[in-house]
Amino acid sequence: MKFSTKQLLVVIQVISWIIFVGVCIEAGGFLFNTIYTFFFNQNEARMYWSNVDLSALFRSDKGQFLTITTLMTIVAILKAVLFYIIIKVLHDQKLDLSEPFKPVIGRSIFNMSYVSFGIGLFANWGTRYTDWLEQQGTSMPEIQYMGLAGADVWLFMGVVLFVIALIFKRGIEIQTENDLTV
Repeated sequence: MKFSTKQLLVVIQVISWIIFVGVCIEAGGFLFNTIYTFFFNQNEARMYWSNVDLSALFRSDKGQFLTITTLMTIVAILKAVLFYIIIKVLHDQKLDLSEPFKPVIGRSIFNMSYVSFGIGLFANWGTRYTDWLEQQGTSMPEIQYMGLAGADVWLFMGVVLFVIALIFKRGIEIQTENDLTV
């Protein structure tokens, strides 16, 4: 079974929407649960978002609880921003395969690289902070349940996207020179 490029782009757009909605729900869940646990019901730290048990951290130090949940929220929000950029490119029909080297696509790839790099930095920070908390004797859940796993992958993806953006930038320059020549 053969799929055309346009059909694949539609499938990617649908998948991107599904992932976008999921990471928005996750980010909202982290944010809501942090506020709710911190200000209204302190017992909710036992059953934080996705059944992550942060009660030991909350009992130990509310500031550290706020720090780790803020990092979790930032990572989730940046993931939502990344998929928003992807959806924006695909939805607004800015991706024209007959003329792919457009400045708006180049800017979008640069933005995706910056956001991916930011996800990697904040996830790495959260992972190191979690490791430090465990060394201090605080019981912490595994980082994948906290949404902080894969920092190295996000950093790598940010660098790869940055290189692709630079190549794209050069392609835009060459295409502009060719358009001016004609």
